[in-house]
Order: sequence, then structure tokens, then C-alpha cells
Amino acid sequence: MAASPHSPNSSFRRLRGQRSPAEFAGMVRRAAKEIGETVSCDARYIGRVESGEIRCPNYAYERVFLHMFPGHTLTDLGFSPREAVRGRSAHRIPSPRIPSPPLSLFSGFTHFSKESDVLRRAFMAGGSATVAAAATLNLTLLGDNRRIPARAGESEAEAVEDAVRQIRLLDDRHGADALYRKAAEPLRTAYALLDAGATRQSTEDRLHAGAGELAISVGWLAHDSGRFEDARSHYAEALATARVSGDAALEAHAFSNAAFLAGDRGRPRESVRAAQAGARAARGLGSARLLSLLALREAGGWAGMADRKSCEDALTRAHTHFSRGPAPADPEWMSFFGEAELEFLEARCWAALGEYSRAARHARRAADLQDPHFARNVALYTSELADDLARAGAPDEAAWAGHRVLDLLTEVQSTRVQSILSGTARALVPHQRSPRVGAFLTRHASA
Repeated sequence: MAASPHSPNSSFRRLRGQRSPAEFAGMVRRAAKEIGETVSCDARYIGRVESGEIRCPNYAYERVFLHMFPGHTLTDLGFSPREAVRGRSAHRIPSPRIPSPPLSLFSGFTHFSKESDVLRRAFMAGGSATVAAAATLNLTLLGDNRRIPARAGESEAEAVEDAVRQIRLLDDRHGADALYRKAAEPLRTAYALLDAGATRQSTEDRLHAGAGELAISVGWLAHDSGRFEDARSHYAEALATARVSGDAALEAHAFSNAAFLAGDRGRPRESVRAAQAGARAARGLGSARLLSLLALREAGGWAGMADRKSCEDALTRAHTHFSRGPAPADPEWMSFFGEAELEFLEARCWAALGEYSRAARHARRAADLQDPHFARNVALYTSELADDLARAGAPDEAAWAGHRVLDLLTEVQSTRVQSILSGTARALVPHQRSPRVGAFLTRHASA
């Protein structure tokens, strides 16, 4: 049986037998070498697997484990199905609940598990195929009649919630650029449903929360595709929804994203203030991981102001909160926030402070830790690594990482990643006589 969330993976523990976690980690590294894989396995990783924190290994580890234990499946080894890991809260992973017509968000997603594979293949073809795949989405919550009901019910609230999950899933795999315009339609419909009112207070509360989370998701698509003013507007809409409904969790989420956006817009002081406001909203929610993320957002703001002491203080708080582990109160949207994201956000802090070698160490760890299933994050972390290496005086390594990002950009559409990589290319121009750097610059220019 697959391990349930936060339950020890007893199947994997039995396979370790009498060996220590460090000894078993050594076996994993040797097995990886046998099949040409590279994994950074240590005793801590084994502990995370056995505790149930890692519910599904990335593809590199999957190949290694199946090589070590022939005839076994991932389920035999105690892991959860990969599709169950993303898009649900840390303490609850039901099977996808897609509303029946006429309330389907995507007309092509009534049977989501089957159709998502088709859409994924279309996205992975890249370029015009990505746009074509996005164009097939019928982004409506209302079906064919397109009429707002007199009062919204549970099915409408469920449709809004599923819209959020589906958009996040597609963004994880393919990036934001091809999704943003289409995702705005269900957001307008969600707020129209909210204006219509609901049949009961519990449904109205769900609609408020769902509409707010949808506004943040659409705002993130705008943010990641470089539409900063649109993103700011959507995040403000989510914050207003949170304030009207008294939803502290939604307020904390909106402030977290607002802090991130402010940093990207070169407004570090605004980033610090938004992160601190988010922490105040999150204080009573019982989620140490949420407080960790908000401390990292604050650290990024302090780094942007070149305030090293305040940045280090915020990083210390982030690590302290993170070390307390996941909790049932962790918000559903935070399923992306694990050790890889923590390492990435810390890398950005050190880069902003000009410590590029230190930043590169954290970025490399982020890329190594991230499950390749989430191609957009792998591309983002690797682009950060390439940029840090270029500025740390390691041009050949930077070019290697840049090639890897270009490989990933056949799957991912992200203006954010492309922008980082363009900066890396500019930084590498003085080293273009190096064969590896020259090859990267040529390939980047043609791409």
C-alpha cells in the first residue's frame, strides 16, 4: 500500500533492513552510478522518505529505486501515485473532483486524468502546439447557457475550487504564458457567482475563498509571464476578497504573492512590508511552513535593500519555522513549498547581496531536489543556477546549466525563466571564446 500523507513509509523502511540511513544512502548513490544517474542521496533524504514527507520520488530517484528493487513498483515501495501529490492539501489527497456538465471548468477536462495526458503531450511539443493546447480549453464555469444562477450552490463552489487546482497543475508542468488569457474567464465568472449570492452561508464562504484563490492563481500567471500590472491588480482583488470575508489564510496568501511581486518590480521595501503583513495574518493559522515562506519573502526584500543583517535574521526565522515540519493546517496552495523552494529563495537572497558563489550552491541544491515532474520549477531553479554561476566566475558551468534550461524550454512557457536566461547570456558574452560558452550563446540566440 502507498504511504498516506505524514504516515511513515514502512514499506521503504523494511527494505533498508539493518543498514543505517547513511549506509543505505550510499547504496542508492552506487546504484544510481550503475545506470548513469546522479542523485544527491544522503541520510537526511532517506529519513524524509521513511517519515512519509517525500510521498513520491522524482524521476531520477524512481529509476534508481526500481533498479535496486527489480519487480517492484513505486506503490510496492510505499510511495503515492505521482498525480496525487500535487494540487491537494498536505493532509488530504482525494481523487480529483471535476464537476459534471454544465458546470465543468474545462469542457475537455470532464475526465481530467485522461485528458490531462493529452494536453501535456500537446504542451510538450512546444511553440505553436502550446498555444493550440491552451486554445482548446473551454474556460467557463457555466456550461452552454452561460447564465449566472439566481443563487450559487455547492456545485458552483466546487467548480471554482477545481479551477484553481487545474490551473496550478498546468502551470507546474508548462509555465504561465499560454494559460493567462484563458484563465481570466473563469475568474470573471467566479466573481459574478459571488455577486449573485449563495444558497447558504457555508457555500458563500467557499465561494469567497475559491474566488480569492482563483484571483491569486490568475495573478501568478500574469506575474510569471511578465504582466506585472495585471498581477498587482489580481493580487489586490484577492486581498480585498479576503478582507471582506475575514479570511486570514487567503489574506496571508495574497500578501505572500504581493511581496514576491514587489521584489520582482524592484520595490524591496514594499516587499518587506507585504511579507510582514502576511506573517501577521498567518500567525494564528497553525502553519509553520506558511510562516517560513513569508519569512523568506521578507528576507528577499531585505536583500534587495542590501540590508544583510535583517536578511540573515529573516532567513534564520525561515529555517526555524521550516524545521518544525508540515502540519494539517498547511494551506493547499503551499504544496509547492518544500526544501527545493526554500533553497531557491535563499539563493535569490544571496544573489541580491552579491554573494554569487554562495547563491549558486543553494540554487544547485534546489535544482537537485526538485521533482522533474514539475518542469517549470526545474527550469526556474536551473536558470537561477546558471545566472549565479555566470556572475560567480564559472562561465563553463553556467553554460552547461544554460543548455539544460534551453532543453526544458521545449516544455515550459515562462517569460520569467526566459528573462533570467537572457541576463545570463549577457553576462557570458565576455567569455564567448570558450567553446562551451560559445555553443550556449549561439543556441540561445537562435532560440
